[in-house]
Amino acid sequence: MLSTDSLSRLEHVWNSTWKLLSDDILHRQRKLLKSPDLQLTEDQIKNLTLLEIQKILQQNNSSLTRYETMPFPDEESLSVVNNCLILDEQSYDQQTERAEFEKLFRSITSEQKTIFDIITKAVQQNKGGVFFIYGHGGTGETYLWKTLSSAIRSQGNIVLNVASSGIASLLLSGGRTAHLRFHISINLNEDSSCVMERGSDEAELLEKTKLIIWDEAPMTHKHAFQALDKSCKDVLKSKSLFGGKVVVFGGDFRQILPVIQKGSRQQIVNATLCSSYIWHHCRVLRLTKNLRLTVSQQSADIEDTKNFSKWLLYIGEGKVGGTNDGTAKIDIPDDLLIEQCDDPILKLIQFVYPNILNNSQDPTYFQQRGFLAPTNEVVHEINDRLLELFHGDPVEYLSSDSVSKSDYIDGNVDPTLYSTEILNGLKISGLPNHKLILKVGVPVMLLRNIDQKKGLCNGTRLQVVSLGTHVIVVTVLSGTNTDERISIPRVALTPSDKSIAFTFTKRQYPLSVD
Repeated sequence: MLSTDSLSRLEHVWNSTWKLLSDDILHRQRKLLKSPDLQLTEDQIKNLTLLEIQKILQQNNSSLTRYETMPFPDEESLSVVNNCLILDEQSYDQQTERAEFEKLFRSITSEQKTIFDIITKAVQQNKGGVFFIYGHGGTGETYLWKTLSSAIRSQGNIVLNVASSGIASLLLSGGRTAHLRFHISINLNEDSSCVMERGSDEAELLEKTKLIIWDEAPMTHKHAFQALDKSCKDVLKSKSLFGGKVVVFGGDFRQILPVIQKGSRQQIVNATLCSSYIWHHCRVLRLTKNLRLTVSQQSADIEDTKNFSKWLLYIGEGKVGGTNDGTAKIDIPDDLLIEQCDDPILKLIQFVYPNILNNSQDPTYFQQRGFLAPTNEVVHEINDRLLELFHGDPVEYLSSDSVSKSDYIDGNVDPTLYSTEILNGLKISGLPNHKLILKVGVPVMLLRNIDQKKGLCNGTRLQVVSLGTHVIVVTVLSGTNTDERISIPRVALTPSDKSIAFTFTKRQYPLSVD
């Protein structure tokens, strides 16, 4: 009708019919981006509809620009519609986020309020800035991240929540690991940068982002932060730190620092964020009030909780006794010691998991309990004993282990040196053992990031529902998708341990008894 000039009131016809014309637009866009849950705003659907009309007109040597009263598709809006990363981050309902913000803001502390005001002011000024929120466990860092995120998202803006580990990212709204979100390489050096190009979906997402929150930053190598800084400067065409974006790091240097294999104290310190050029531009803001104590002032054991909290801080700050050889001496409180007995492992299991057989069907039972062990040997010993307590027949799953064929071809490895038995006997941190023995009802832990959006990442706690030949069905015990059933297949796992002189692949279920 446009091409034949058969319409006299173009804008009236458009306003009356655009919903009919756009009937399948959302369906087509979901299919194109392979995102069945994709949602589009009314303006975005209008733009896509106008684009389809423009394509038909161009095929007939015409254009929407010929008609003064007809709208024209907005190119910037169209680029957003075709970028599933931006659409995902803009899918938050502004009214819901506003209600969430008002709820969180009512309970914010004076310390959190001060930091909140500083960061939101930097976001509003749009001049960039780098901050480090220094707070130990219980001071409300995660609460502050949620408040900041809901405040900015309620205005229709984008916040990227990332963490250094998958399990920490589950605590953040829309959280991802930093390596996944920014395409940071696993093996880094001082010249590394993110796998990101100008004009890519990731670059467009960065351009529209108002705030980046990076939780548990102290445990990441400084080269990861520097790689992101270089890439932001490149894709955003800016010489400012992180391309002029507001970046907030959080964490506690008393906790886990970057893991440097066989590294000395100096090498570990040199790998931290404090040793990066970025640190000189960081404004350090502190959280000191332990909310776990202030919330439970009426608790009967409040004094014990306070003393335990102080004891942990003293250890982290090095305020413990020393020995002649310069090593730290830590006195374990008597109430944390297990009494001498013939079977300390069994006593420990009975303390952590009392009446385990009667409570194993209660999903909250395992959510509130777990072991933290210093070495894998201790973990395996406890797990073997725990497995014996469950009724039912155990199911044994054996891995398929092999050396990469490329190592054979290149001559790096002699095929006769590494038999199947030797490969099966290797026990490597982060990988399941060759022999995985499970029973129905046993709590297990996921050892790989599979689907962070569904809360399936390294460290997610699960419970076995059924043991099949090709898949293991589990329910999620922790994270945002609690009680959801998931089928876990066998996957090919490659260790990152550089002490192994060849590329080694283990095909096994990425699970271990928790």
